[in-house]
Amino acid sequence: MSLPAWSTPWEHFETPTTGQPQAIGSYSNGCLAGAIPLPAEGDGYQRVRSERGRYYGHQSMIAFLEQLSAKASKLRLGHLLVSDIAMPRGGRFRSGHASHQTGLDADIWLTTLEQPASEQELETLQPLPMVDLKAYQIIQENWTENQANLIQMAASDEKVARIFVHPVIKEQLCAAKWTDRRWLRKVRPWWGHYYHFHVRLHCPQGEGQCKAQLPPPPGDGCGAELASWKPKPVTERQTAKAKPAKKRPVLKPLPPAGCMAMLNGADPVPDNDQYAVDLKKAKKVAQ
Repeated sequence: MSLPAWSTPWEHFETPTTGQPQAIGSYSNGCLAGAIPLPAEGDGYQRVRSERGRYYGHQSMIAFLEQLSAKASKLRLGHLLVSDIAMPRGGRFRSGHASHQTGLDADIWLTTLEQPASEQELETLQPLPMVDLKAYQIIQENWTENQANLIQMAASDEKVARIFVHPVIKEQLCAAKWTDRRWLRKVRPWWGHYYHFHVRLHCPQGEGQCKAQLPPPPGDGCGAELASWKPKPVTERQTAKAKPAKKRPVLKPLPPAGCMAMLNGADPVPDNDQYAVDLKKAKKVAQ
């Protein structure tokens, strides 16, 4: 497999490491040992865009996806289409994702099918947008209760740390009447997620090299926080553009020691990784 000159080192790995699965580092600066590929199809789901080679995940994510799709099928919420999870050994992408590095993130299309697609259909299948980006509103003919119930079912799982959706989709979920609204706290607005939702799992128990993210703010996130995502009026945008933006250098943090060992051809280091120490050294070098 030939890769562009600007590819990252992680994109050169075509196979996972052997041994027990282990998420190393953080969601946006880490890697994955002992990855497991999501089968091309299963009970209630199919992979899409498999040619990217981003269908590897931590065993907890693979189990979650298989359980979610089976439950969605049983509840007749539609046949799910699973897109990017992680590369064979996780790590940084050259483009497309800042996270998805530890096998604990996965993208699921909000487009669902009534029945499995053929292999030929999968090659040309495109997701339906759920949001009119210019009008900043939901596309009513594409959005149904099935999408809302699917997100609610995923967010209610205790293994899920966060779910990212477009702010308009979060707004749609907030407006619905739910018996229990606690799961809405996990659903976080983020640009770009207008045709899929992004599931993020907690660090697996006992994996000390996995760096957890802080919990979402208290509450359902349906008030002032969500309102702050709405586009500003034209006059405010023009004023903001008139002010010269200060360019700041973007420094990519040094990967955790376990990931560096993987890049150098060694097995991941034991649980006492030097992530914090290495990060401090990298910052000093950059100064």
